[in-house]
Amino acid sequence: MHILRPIQNSDFDALRQIAVESGHGFTSLPVNDELLQEKIVRSENSFAKQLSAPQDEGYLFVLEDSDTGEIMGTTAVESAVGMAVPLYHYHLGKTVHHSPTLKVYNTVDILSMCNDYTGASEICTLFLREDYRKGLAGRFLSRSRFTFMADHSARFSDTVIAEMRGVSDEHGHSPFWQWLQEHFFSIEFPQADHLVGLGDKVFISELMPKYPIYANLLSAKAQAVIGKVHDKTKPALRLLEKEGFEHRGYVDLFDAGPTVEAKLNNIQTVQESCVVTVNICHVASKQSFAISNQQLKNFRATFTDKVTYHESENVIDIEQDVASVLNVSNGDSVRIFKL
Repeated sequence: MHILRPIQNSDFDALRQIAVESGHGFTSLPVNDELLQEKIVRSENSFAKQLSAPQDEGYLFVLEDSDTGEIMGTTAVESAVGMAVPLYHYHLGKTVHHSPTLKVYNTVDILSMCNDYTGASEICTLFLREDYRKGLAGRFLSRSRFTFMADHSARFSDTVIAEMRGVSDEHGHSPFWQWLQEHFFSIEFPQADHLVGLGDKVFISELMPKYPIYANLLSAKAQAVIGKVHDKTKPALRLLEKEGFEHRGYVDLFDAGPTVEAKLNNIQTVQESCVVTVNICHVASKQSFAISNQQLKNFRATFTDKVTYHESENVIDIEQDVASVLNVSNGDSVRIFKL
C-alpha cells in the first residue's frame, strides 16, 4: 500500500537520493546535506505548530511503500512564499508602439520583474522516482496535498501557485539563461540554479535588469522557451491543468518556465472531495478511492480499492488494514476523492 505522510528525520538518506535523482533545475531539492536536513527540521516544526493564519511554514511529505519501506517520492507545500526571502518572477506583458502619422502599430512582448506572488501558497518539490512512475502513484501524490490543504485551509493562502521547471538541456543549460548570462551575468545556469536552491538570492536583486526587457531583443532560442516546460515536467503540468491551474503570464527568472495558479477552493480535488464517516468492516463490493485522515502532525493518506462508499449515508466502509495505515477508528472522519 502507498502511504503519504510527513517526512521524518529517518527519511534523510532517501531524501538525499531523491535530490540526486531529480537533476538540474529542481532547485527545491539541492544536493546539500545541511540544507536537506534543515528542510526536514523545518517541516517537522511546521507540522507541530498551532496556527490560525499562513506564515513562513513548509510542509514536506514522502510517499512510502508500506510493504517494503521504500520511499517512492516526495512533495511539499509552502504556506506563504516570499515572506522571508523575496520571490521574483518575470511577468510577460505587452506594450504598444503606435504612430498614426507613420501608420505604424506594433505590439511588443515585454518581461517585467515583479514580486506579485508574495504571500501565496506554493505546491512544490513533486518528484516520483522512475521505478514508481506507473499506475496511480503520480496522480495520488499530486492530488493528495490538496486534501491536506483543504482540511487545514487556515494555514494556507487563497491563491495557490506552482513553479514549473523550464527548458534546459541534458547538461542543465537553459537557452533563456544563456541570453541573460551573456548580457548581465558571468555565471553558468547550473551555478545560478544551485545558488537559488541554497537560498542565496541576493545576486538577483544585485544583477538582474531593473527595467522591462523587450522579448524580441532576446535570441530566437530564448524567445522560444518562454513559458515552456521541461519534457520531464509535462506530466505534472497536465495534472495541474486538470485541477484548474492556469498560466497568467508569470515565468521563472532563470529558465522562463511557467508559474501556474489557482484559487484553493476552485481546485478540482478540493471541490470533488468530501468528508465522510469511517466504518471498519469486511468490504464486499469494492470501489477505488484516495483517503486521508484529516490529521495534521499524524497526517496519512493512501489509495485503495478495499472500500465501499455509501453516498446517501455519507459513510465509507474500509478494511482493518486500511484503517491501521490511516490510523483511524470507527466513527472517525476522513476525506475521500476518486482517483
